[in-house]
Parts: sequence; structure tokens; C-alpha cells
Amino acid sequence: MIASFVDSHCHLNFEIFKDDVEHVIHSAHERGVNTILTICTKTDEMGDILAFARKHPHLFATVGIHPHEAEETLKNFNSSQLNAWLREYSNDAKVVGIGETGLDFYYTHSPRREQLLVFQTHIETSLEVDLPMSIHTRNAEMETVSMLKDYPKARGVVHCFTGTQSLADEVLALGYYVSVSGIATFKKAEELRNVIKTIPLERLLLETDAPFLAPLPHRGQRNEPALMIHTAQLVAEIKEVSLEELAAVTTKNFFTLFSKAQRV
Repeated sequence: MIASFVDSHCHLNFEIFKDDVEHVIHSAHERGVNTILTICTKTDEMGDILAFARKHPHLFATVGIHPHEAEETLKNFNSSQLNAWLREYSNDAKVVGIGETGLDFYYTHSPRREQLLVFQTHIETSLEVDLPMSIHTRNAEMETVSMLKDYPKARGVVHCFTGTQSLADEVLALGYYVSVSGIATFKKAEELRNVIKTIPLERLLLETDAPFLAPLPHRGQRNEPALMIHTAQLVAEIKEVSLEELAAVTTKNFFTLFSKAQRV
């Protein structure tokens, strides 16, 4: 029997999947990735994401604004209007989380002030609608932790974790989950693999971030949920558990955190 996994973060609505997305989903099922969370990054994606999720009982969605899109979003929304937009879509049965939100000071496609304002709005909305967040943080560890500490009742997952041991310790202490992507398989990711060793199984999720970050041996190719098995195999080895145990624990973790999602 194939172990059953959850891809807790991907972007199946992106243009690169438009010609074969049904095949991508079928391939994922064949490899044991049976539940998929498709993540919103900007306002004009939500219509397509919801229509897509409604077609597939094992697909779920989030609603949110990626930090790269913060400046552009604030040209059309103030904080109150953004809150209203997030709340509106969060009422949909298929929307089980808020995000992708957070801070990215590596690229700074949006100024820091705008990123911080949009992130704060997402956190406050997540508390109002009682949904967990999918959090992006890059080169902004101190600022991310500081913001989360201001809202101790907020919950969520730090997705595609590539941070330091200190960041892992801080977010775990705040009750957050940590999600591992294909980056963990990269040859130069030894430090990340050492951090993964310290993350309790009961706080661990797996993801692809597809179409980005395909794991070895597919690095450089289009990523998709079916390829998550390579990441899972590595994480099972790191954590010294069977693939079946890792599947069971990480699936349980997903449905515990994203509790609005219904098992199919």
C-alpha cells in the first residue's frame, strides 16, 4: 500500500500547469500525494483557485497576498479593505487558511513598510476568522518572529523552511509548524538538514512549493506534487522513521492545523 501524503503548499493555478494540470493531479495520486493545498499569492488568482479546488474534493485553497505583492495590493486596498477581501473568501468551504503571507527582505519587491502592514493585516484577519496562516519569511527572521510574538494566539506554518536553528526554535516555541520542501535534498543544504533533525515530528509538514524547487534528482525541472516523494524519503531518513510513519504523522499534522479541511 502506497503511503498517503499531503502537499501542504503549491501553486497549481500557475500558467505553467494550464495545459496538463489534471495529469499533474493524477500523477500525484499515483505517487501517494492525495491531498493538495493550493496557495493564493495575489488578488486576481482567487477566482481560478476556487474554481479549481471545487472540482476536486481532495484539493483545498488559501486566500492571501504574497509579500512580493504587498505594494501593488495597497494601490487598490487599504488595510480595512484588504481585511474585508480576506474575510469574504475565507467564508468559502474550500478556503482553509490565510496566506501566503509574510516578509521577504531578500528581494524586497515591495518596500518593508508595505510588507509589514500587509502581514499584520493577514495575522489579524486570521485571528478573526480562526484560520491558520501559511507564512513566507526570507532574510526577515527577527522581524517575522517579532510580529508573531505580538499575536500569541495566531497559528500557522512557516512554509518552505530554509531558516536558522534560531528561527526554528522561536517559531516552534510559539506553537507554529515547520514545512520542509525539496530544498532539503539539495547538496549544499546540510545546515537545513541539521535543523530538520531537531523539529519534532508532530510539528512537521511537507510541501513542494510547485512549480518551484524541484527536489533532487529533478532539480531545475518544473516541480509538481508527485515529486514530493523524494523530499519525503529524505525526511524519513533524517528523522529515522519509515515512510509510512512519516506519511501518517505529517498528514495528521496537516489536518490538525488546517482543521477546516475535510478528509476525503
